[in-house]
Amino acid sequence: METRGNVRVWRSIQPTPVPKPTHKGEHRVVIVGTGPVGLALAIDLGQRGHEVLVIGKFDFIPDGSKAICFSKRSLDILDRLKVGGQAVERGVTWNVGKVFWKDSREPIYQFDLLPVKNQKMPGFINLQQYYLEDLLIGRISELPNVEVRWGHEVTDVSTSASGAKIGVKAEGGDYEITCEWLVACDGSKSTIRNKLDLDFEGRVFEDNFLIADVRMKGDFPAERWFWFDPPFNPGKSVLLHKQPDDIWRIDFQLGWDIDREACIRPENVNPLVKAMLGADVEFEREWYSVYTFQCRRMARFVHGRAIFAGDSAHLVSPFGARGCNGGLADIDNLGWKLDLVLRGDAPEEFLETYNIEAITTADENILNSTRSTDFLTPKSAVSTAFRDAVLDLAGVSDFARAFVNSGRLSTAVGYPDGPLNSPDEGDWLGGVASGYPVIDAPLDEGWLLEKLGGRFVILSNGGQFDPPLGVDHIDLAARTNARIAIERLDLRPGSAYLIRPDQYVAARFRTPDADNLTAALKRSSQGVSA
Repeated sequence: METRGNVRVWRSIQPTPVPKPTHKGEHRVVIVGTGPVGLALAIDLGQRGHEVLVIGKFDFIPDGSKAICFSKRSLDILDRLKVGGQAVERGVTWNVGKVFWKDSREPIYQFDLLPVKNQKMPGFINLQQYYLEDLLIGRISELPNVEVRWGHEVTDVSTSASGAKIGVKAEGGDYEITCEWLVACDGSKSTIRNKLDLDFEGRVFEDNFLIADVRMKGDFPAERWFWFDPPFNPGKSVLLHKQPDDIWRIDFQLGWDIDREACIRPENVNPLVKAMLGADVEFEREWYSVYTFQCRRMARFVHGRAIFAGDSAHLVSPFGARGCNGGLADIDNLGWKLDLVLRGDAPEEFLETYNIEAITTADENILNSTRSTDFLTPKSAVSTAFRDAVLDLAGVSDFARAFVNSGRLSTAVGYPDGPLNSPDEGDWLGGVASGYPVIDAPLDEGWLLEKLGGRFVILSNGGQFDPPLGVDHIDLAARTNARIAIERLDLRPGSAYLIRPDQYVAARFRTPDADNLTAALKRSSQGVSA
């Protein structure tokens, strides 16, 4: 397979020519980074009608072992960007995870990641990151207002009160770009973050894990299987996932004091794989690499006219699939807010709510990843004894199973104390509280989240009220197959929800009227009370 530098190439893309000297180098929004997070944000803003420039240093889609697990919430986001169905069709769908202990052939614990059924998207899919990037690039090709420059590398950055200026190096010459808003989606080694002299805070864990992506015909089901202290990796852990194309990901815990280069040599990896799968199982090496757990983030994600999202803003350990899923949550939160600012419908200060809510998501992901890492790799005899006792009891006790932590898998993060929420009006015993995403449900034609789209919506069960100007109203009482949606939202007759463009609940009312709906809309769209 072709490599450029030390990066393998999955698919080459023609390098973008350097702009002509007469080309106007001024843009409203520039996104740096052509990974899933940067591409998804470009689609979101493009669908909202904005012209967007994306800068990517590669002129290819990288191969290799990166993100593979995409959660229900991420699939809902991708569906709004019109690639969710393709991702599910291309990927391996799974909802069940199983945990094994020592040499037991039966799981001591298993869980279902889609406990609420009758939703469009599954609990998880496994899909190699390069396939997702390819789908996102295809979607961008349908948006004439989104431009991607391939093979253009940012070399310098400066910001001011009115925007940012970046220096770019490309085949054919160097040039400069100015923009009103600069969004850094350029990964863990972010050039934007480094050039602005910003840094991460957090922990690097003393453990290493080997990723062995192998090609084989396996009998394992499309589930997440995790082993603690199995005979094929004594005293450590192993994780198994199925991917498309008969590729299987196996994660072996290695320990801290290792020779990283030696650990990825086939003569050292292949015996581990054979011990797990069996000496007679034939497989081919697809990708071997070693990674170290990190749980870190920037102190702030908004720095004037420079905004950070995805791995450029935060890093978590892979167990729990919170890296790329957390990045997609970032752009889902940022896209509609930046849209309002660009249109002049919200003040620049409104983007502080992105900073607050995205940090809430990052902290939730870091907390869960840290707890998972501490359970996977206990650092003392007491911690090890506790972990082993939990695993022993989990085979016979429901109580103990709640403490088993092989990576709390990514779910939507709520903002119950978020700045855009309005207090509940009336009594609510169920439904979805303010600050949490709407649960999908089937309707007479399609699905609830499809109908919500990416705009402010009043969702009601009948009622006599005038929605605020410019806000769409969906009355479930007028639909013939809305029973499940009404029950899930606890929408008694006359009740209503105000839904944000990212499909989070902003407010809910038992007796909605023009005044309380308008006040809630102002709070959720401008960050201020009426």
